[in-house]
Amino acid sequence: MLGPLISILIILLVGNLLFNKFNPQAVLIISGLGMLAIAFWINATPVTLKQPTGSNFFDFFALLKEMSSKTNMGVGLMIMTIGGFVAYMDHIGASDTLVYVAMKPLDLFRKNPYILASMVIPISQILFIAIPSAAGLSLLLMASLFKILVQLGVSRIAAAAVITASTTFGIGPACATTASSMTILNWDAVFYFLNYQIPLVWPLSLSMMLSFYFVNRYFDKKVVRESSNATVKIEKPKGPLFYAVLPVLPILLLILFAEMLHIFNDPIRIETTTVMFLSLFIALLFELIRQHNFKKVMNSMQIFFDGMGNIFKSVITLIIAAEIFAQGLIALGFIDGLMGLASSIGLNEQLVGIGLTIMIFLAAVLMGSGNAAFFSFGPLVPNIASVFGVATPYFLLPMQLAASMGRTISPVSGVLVASAGIAGVSSLDIAKRNFIPITVALLIMMLSHFYLSK
Repeated sequence: MLGPLISILIILLVGNLLFNKFNPQAVLIISGLGMLAIAFWINATPVTLKQPTGSNFFDFFALLKEMSSKTNMGVGLMIMTIGGFVAYMDHIGASDTLVYVAMKPLDLFRKNPYILASMVIPISQILFIAIPSAAGLSLLLMASLFKILVQLGVSRIAAAAVITASTTFGIGPACATTASSMTILNWDAVFYFLNYQIPLVWPLSLSMMLSFYFVNRYFDKKVVRESSNATVKIEKPKGPLFYAVLPVLPILLLILFAEMLHIFNDPIRIETTTVMFLSLFIALLFELIRQHNFKKVMNSMQIFFDGMGNIFKSVITLIIAAEIFAQGLIALGFIDGLMGLASSIGLNEQLVGIGLTIMIFLAAVLMGSGNAAFFSFGPLVPNIASVFGVATPYFLLPMQLAASMGRTISPVSGVLVASAGIAGVSSLDIAKRNFIPITVALLIMMLSHFYLSK
């Protein structure tokens, strides 16, 4: 238990430093490397690299390179391209055009915009099944929906909160944690999705819709509203009205080519980063037709690259730091310690299930990654389930959902950090706003799954 105890002390120290406004990237990287060094010193877990340097000392710094490369080549590049696309949409006026077009039919919500804000959650949850990237979908919605909600009168924090909450439940055949669950269970993903995930998730989505309505309306009364929210008349944008389709074009393309919809006989597999580049060049073509100035349009691509750079320095570096911190927690046995504690106290299967669910939830909050938490816990579940004589999904399903729920209230998660960067608010403020609805949904899930469904 030495490793888990040390990790708890470091977590408390990190929390204190972040509360006192120390640079979060520096705090997470140094504490993560420190935990890895301590783990090596107490013979808990050595640093594991794909290409070791041959020196344990240099391996710690090579881990930074490896994590940076992995992030930048995967989710980091995706988030940066979305950030660049958002910046370009603002530059050509497409975002303002979308707001102008959407405000006419949505103006009926102006007296109570929190109804519309709450409706974002179940609708976007459906999108999340087709676009199974939490950071990707959130940023696409930030590019297309955020300004509409703010213009209707919702605070920036509330708008960002409901958008990030759209990715609370990681379900569907294309979800990474679902794929991991299917490896553990050796089941069909569609069967698991239809018979296990949907029956548990749909009432939770409705509960979040209701709780977000009251929470956002209550806390926004204490927030200083932007003067533009309800007093400034929306002027007709400079660009043509058909530009309104450009900010939502990536979402439309991802849905159109979603593999699970089987729209085409020969499936076309494109992911978010590819769609962002395609959408950018479509926007450039539109601008070339409108501007009739080839040089000006080509030079405007710099806006896209500047947007990518801004996202890298504020968002991607924090994601890399959070991954280093998560590696340190895992190396010190924090996850294994929590798991061992839950199974050794001598509780019945309901209380053990609740304990495991809460533990993976807290692990996801600390790590900022639902995937990392679930991938650490998940493979251990079949053995625990066999000890209590229950089916593996009895523990595995709520743990999978709890992992993605914990990510949604983690101020160091890529989803919250990236959305906060675009919204111009603190990721901690979004986490605070998400806390009550997510916690309510977690309690309802545990009650209904471990007691009412038996």
